[in-house]
Amino acid sequence: MSPALNNIISSLQRSGTFINSLIAALTIGGQRLFSSFTFSCPCQAGKNFYYGSAFLIIPALIFLIAGYALRSQMWTMTSEYCCNCVPPRRRISPLERKLACLRFCSITGRALVAPLTWLAVTLLTGTYYECAASEFASVDHYPVFANISTSKREEILAGFPCCRSAPSDMISVRDEVALMHRYQSQMLGWILITLATIAVLVSRCVARCCSPLTTLQHSYWTRHLQNERELFEQAAEQHSRLLILRRIKKLFGFIPGSEDVKHIRIPSRQDWREISAPSFLCMGDDLQGHYSFLGDRVEEDNEENKPEGIELKP
Repeated sequence: MSPALNNIISSLQRSGTFINSLIAALTIGGQRLFSSFTFSCPCQAGKNFYYGSAFLIIPALIFLIAGYALRSQMWTMTSEYCCNCVPPRRRISPLERKLACLRFCSITGRALVAPLTWLAVTLLTGTYYECAASEFASVDHYPVFANISTSKREEILAGFPCCRSAPSDMISVRDEVALMHRYQSQMLGWILITLATIAVLVSRCVARCCSPLTTLQHSYWTRHLQNERELFEQAAEQHSRLLILRRIKKLFGFIPGSEDVKHIRIPSRQDWREISAPSFLCMGDDLQGHYSFLGDRVEEDNEENKPEGIELKP
């Protein structure tokens, strides 16, 4: 692959617009498949509303929760302000508060992409709304329903979404009610799309007006956070591998790939018991801990609380 194409792909992956468009496209495809294979209106009085509303609202809530849960920045902010393992609280400057608000608004905007897309697509399709609102249709102005009891009327209206066989004088009513529900659902869908578009525009304008950073500073800050995370992950992976190799050498007497196995040892039963007990300790100002499943048996020895280098020489 050419370097130019790699640069284009990398820029698209970093672009928020590209990611949001991808999320929206996947949500639309998932909604179409979900509706085709799972949705089937019960067409029974008292059940249509709950069934249609559940298919309309619950997936949107699941997408919203998943949107927050899958954002690493959300967990970073949570650990910074809620975790007991962080250093003692210090006074937060107004600049840090504004930046935290901008981060949270960015997370919320990304998390709302999938739920709003689901609601907009389902409302424009109209199937769920038609099922949920079928038994509440106003048919008092139709003479054919004049001498029908309320319970019988609800039963007939509940069967409209399933296109059940109906008397010839009710077929036209059924078609008109279906068209009215589709009209209402699609109007709600377009209203939702319009409000979401206006909200995005207003929020971006307000965010830029209230931001303590200029455009170039914001671009630099965003790139700085991205580079910081990438470099930290690389350093953490390398550090973790070196630390685990040292502990494995202390446990078994050699490291994987080493040809010198003169000091090989067989772990005892007590060693295996201690290894099997996971131990996760938080790092604080006055505490030293480790992030390992290898237990206290393979904890490195620190003389006089002085840090040691990691040496992997056999």
